[in-house]
Amino acid sequence: MLHIVVCIKQVPDSREIRIDPKNNTLIRQGVPSIVNFYDMHGLEEALRIKDEHGARITVVTMGPPPAEKGLKECISLGADEAVLVTDRGFAGADTLATSYVVAKTIRKIEETWGPVDIVFCGKQTLDGDTGQVGPGVACRLDLEQLTYVNKVVDVDEEKRKVRVHRLLEDGVEVVETSMPVLITALKELNKIRRASMPGMIRAARYKPVVWTTADFPDLERAKIGLKGSPTIVAKTWVPEIKAVKTQMIAYDSPEAAAAQLADQLWEKEIPARLGWTS
Repeated sequence: MLHIVVCIKQVPDSREIRIDPKNNTLIRQGVPSIVNFYDMHGLEEALRIKDEHGARITVVTMGPPPAEKGLKECISLGADEAVLVTDRGFAGADTLATSYVVAKTIRKIEETWGPVDIVFCGKQTLDGDTGQVGPGVACRLDLEQLTYVNKVVDVDEEKRKVRVHRLLEDGVEVVETSMPVLITALKELNKIRRASMPGMIRAARYKPVVWTTADFPDLERAKIGLKGSPTIVAKTWVPEIKAVKTQMIAYDSPEAAAAQLADQLWEKEIPARLGWTS
């Protein structure tokens, strides 16, 4: 049976994000957290593979204790096991330190539940927006990696092959590679299902496996948390709000309104933008 690991992250709900005007930082207090939606598309694809071929799905996240809520949501949708990696020593991690810890966690998952065939990550997260953690994990684990995937065409467990479509700027690339493989998911990959009532009941009773730094005896402390994060945010700022003048055009028909708009653009806006003078 296939073993699939899905990496998720709890992020602030982008619809509720506010910025502190004094220090230009995110105001996280009172802002609800959600599972990064690209990660949810990765989970959905893992569940589809499970429905079609049979698979064991382990979900993992690194974060503070409240991230357990996101893991329970994944359990309600059909994941089999969930692992929360949490410790103050992991705090402040950038993508380099995060990929190191996540890779170590996947190795420990293999020791606990068996070899991993496919790892799903979201294309990027809504807060960091770098798209670096998935490829970083693949490099550390020496996995084949398929990024920007918008369709999983075929998973052949017997031949140990995966064929996908990658959405590129200039078209779609069809790629086949061997397992184990890491795939980063786009939102176009699938439509996320709703949790069933039995799934929600199981999730309510489920307790994720919790691992801390003590559970990784070979962990290099210089590679985790702030110490292992060479990324420095030198400056943040909020774009200035610019006032835009508007004018309402009220006419009896759309054609008349369009004609008046065209006349005004031709008489005022276009000459002004081109630097024409009367």
